[in-house]
Amino acid sequence: MTAPLMPKATAVWLVENTTLTFRQIAKFCEIHELEIQAIADGDVAYNIVGLSPINNNQLTWEEIHRCEADSHADLQANVFETNVKERNAKAKRILSPTQRSEKPAAILWILKNFPDIMDSQICKLIGTTKPTIAKIRNGEHTDMVNIKPKNPITIGLCEEKDLEYALEVSKARLAPKPKKKTKKRKAKKAAVKKTTAKKTMTKAAAKKVTAKAASKKKPTTKTAAKKTTAKKTTTKAATKKPATQKATAKKTAAKKASVKMTVAKKTTSKKTAAKKATTKKTAAKKTVAKKAAPKKTAAKKVTTKKTATKKTAAKKTVAKKTATKNTAAKKATAKKTAK
Repeated sequence: MTAPLMPKATAVWLVENTTLTFRQIAKFCEIHELEIQAIADGDVAYNIVGLSPINNNQLTWEEIHRCEADSHADLQANVFETNVKERNAKAKRILSPTQRSEKPAAILWILKNFPDIMDSQICKLIGTTKPTIAKIRNGEHTDMVNIKPKNPITIGLCEEKDLEYALEVSKARLAPKPKKKTKKRKAKKAAVKKTTAKKTMTKAAAKKVTAKAASKKKPTTKTAAKKTTAKKTTTKAATKKPATQKATAKKTAAKKASVKMTVAKKTTSKKTAAKKATTKKTAAKKTVAKKAAPKKTAAKKVTTKKTATKKTAAKKTVAKKTATKNTAAKKATAKKTAK
C-alpha cells in the first residue's frame, strides 16, 4: 500500500465528505488514527484545504461506498496508484551505496571485454558520464589502483538483454558503410567516351582518304565542265545585278516618301492642335467679357442713381434755405411797415 498524494489534505477531504471510520482513513492515508481524530475535532490541519482523491484518480466512489457499508473493510487504491513507487524506482534507478561504489569497476569490465562499445551506450547501461569513462580508459581516475573489473550484470547495474542490445547498436554504428560505386561508374563512362571519340576520329580519317583518292581519279573533263558552269553563273549574276540595284533604289525611294508623308502628317496635326488651342482661348476671353459686361452696366446704374439722389437732395436743401430766407425778409419788412 502506498500513501496518496498529499495524505493530510486527502484525509481532511475524506473526513468532511464521507462517513468512513477513522481507522479506514488512517490506514489509507498512512497516518495515525489519533491524528485523524484530531483532524475531525479541528485541533490539527484546520488550515489545510481538502484534496479529492477521486479527482486525482486515487479512489473511486464505488470503493468509498463499499467501505462505508462495511466498517471492517479497507480502502484499496487504484492499480495505477499502487505501482507509483515501483515505477519511480525503475525510472530513477535507485541504487545502494555498494552499487554506486562499484560503477567504476563495471565500466572497466566493459572497456576490457567490449572495447568497441560506444561511450553513450555505457552511460545508458550503468548510469554514468562520459568524463568518468574517459578517465578510467586513460587510467586517470583517482581510485584507479583499487578498481577491479566486475561484471555489471552480477552487480545488478544492468541486465544481459540491455548489454546485448547496446553491443548491437554500437556495432551497427561503427560498421563501415558500403562505398558507393560512383568512381567506378565515372571511370567506365570516361572509357566509353574515349572509345567513341577514337572511332569517330578513325571514321573521319577514312573519309578524308577516300575523298583524296576520288579527286585524283576524276577525269579532266569534269573540271572543264565545272569551269564552264562557273562562268555561266558569273554571267547570270552580272545580269541580275542591275535589276537588283533598281529594286533596291525603288525601295529606298518608297521609304523616303513614306518618311516625308509621316513628317507632313505630324506637322499638320501640330498646326491643327495649335489652331484649336487658339480658338479655345478666344472663346474663353469672349465668355469672360460677356460675363463682365452686365456687371459693369449694373455698377454704372448704381453710381448714376447715387449721383441723381445726391443732386436732388442738394437742390431741396438749397430751396429750403432760400424759402426760409425769403420768409424771414418778408416778416422783417412787414414789421417795419407796421411801425
